[in-house]
Amino acid sequence: MSQKIHYTTAPEDRIPLRQKSAYAVGMFVNNLQAAALPAMVVILNLGLGMDPVLVGLLGAIPRIFDAVSDPMLGYISDNARTRWGRRRPFIFIGALLAGLIFALMWQLPEGHSQAFYFWTFMTASICFFLAYTVYATPFVAFGYEMTPDYHERTRLHAFANTVGQIAWLGVPWFYAIMSNENLFRDTVHGARTLAIAVGITVAGLGIVPAIFCKEKYGLDPVDKTRKGFWKNMSEFFHGIGTTFRCKPFVKLCGATFLVFNGFQLGMSFSIYVMIYYLFNGSDADAGKLLGWFGMLTSIATLGVIPLTGWIATHIGKRRTFLITISLSIVGYALKWVGYNPEHPYWLLFAAPFVAFGTGSLFTLMGSMISDVCDFDELQTNKRREGVFGAIYWWMVKVGMALAGLLTGIMLKASGFDVALETAQAAKTLFLLRVFDVGVPMITSAIAILIIVTYKITEQKAHEIRTELEQRRGKTR
Repeated sequence: MSQKIHYTTAPEDRIPLRQKSAYAVGMFVNNLQAAALPAMVVILNLGLGMDPVLVGLLGAIPRIFDAVSDPMLGYISDNARTRWGRRRPFIFIGALLAGLIFALMWQLPEGHSQAFYFWTFMTASICFFLAYTVYATPFVAFGYEMTPDYHERTRLHAFANTVGQIAWLGVPWFYAIMSNENLFRDTVHGARTLAIAVGITVAGLGIVPAIFCKEKYGLDPVDKTRKGFWKNMSEFFHGIGTTFRCKPFVKLCGATFLVFNGFQLGMSFSIYVMIYYLFNGSDADAGKLLGWFGMLTSIATLGVIPLTGWIATHIGKRRTFLITISLSIVGYALKWVGYNPEHPYWLLFAAPFVAFGTGSLFTLMGSMISDVCDFDELQTNKRREGVFGAIYWWMVKVGMALAGLLTGIMLKASGFDVALETAQAAKTLFLLRVFDVGVPMITSAIAILIIVTYKITEQKAHEIRTELEQRRGKTR
């Protein structure tokens, strides 16, 4: 369907700056929670002497609970009816709980056994992830329903993701902060102190969207009849099945899975290529280049996100996705050229192009899932932003876990030998570069083919909204 028809956002569909800013603050908190734990967990190994395998299990096992808690919380918040709305009470309580638990979980005493640290931190991690789910799942759903306008949704997610990106700029410095001898006795002391600061930030700023954002659907009761446990469980699983049968949503999930996890999987090999191919075994030189590449990519992402929003409001979300992901493929191709041992810093030329991938992805997907929620309401007569958001992000988490698993398998398949400190076989170095560059290029290209078939254009979204408002009236 052609996207030549362009609709102007009505004044009443604009999100007030105060609410938009409050949601952006919440996005910063959401990203901070996602990034802080992985950035600090290395202290369990380097500071408390835990076995790396046990540390890996601590990162993986709590995610099993996400498989249940994320969609379950999405269903609960979709069907909650309180005087404060469907989402806001969960966001408020979740922020306070997540902040408190994060601060406490790092107050680990020294001098105990690995078993003590493992089970103590495992229990705390599960509690933290449950609290994080109570915050994040309704928060993400909130963003899908703040405006019914096709373009204002994009502006919201562009603005929120730009602010949220600040968390990803700061977190890479966490280890440097924790290991600063001028501030702390040791890294464990640094982790304890930093965790308190993070916890206060999460609790203090996390409640902002619950206080200042306004819900559109929270006061519209869908069903006042009391339901028993089995009736609720039946509706829950039926809703999950209905969600997976929503073709536009499945396409968005598939494209995200491919783009984001292709990027994650490819980047897993970058440090190996830098150490053994560019710098002949020098960890220090490779670490410097990786740091500059990561920082330049993050800075470029700050520019890519609002640019993506601007382009999408002019030519549509689908076309914007095709352009930005194509530019990221150019970036991956430039990495192959940039992997030059004689000129290793040529690699930095690829960073701004690579940033178009993940920088545009979640800005567009957040807005496109909002359109899918309207499409779903037209089919089911229900608003189910919570379930859609929970399943979408659960899929991202599963993909990250799979990327971690595949990294080890592919590293072994390349013939990599950790005992060789300064040199690897020529075939191994070639395969590492192929994995680094080729995987995200292929996955991104497949994602483009998927989105080419995505049918909710600006005109289609407008038609869906018109039909919904004729059926149930405009949202307040």
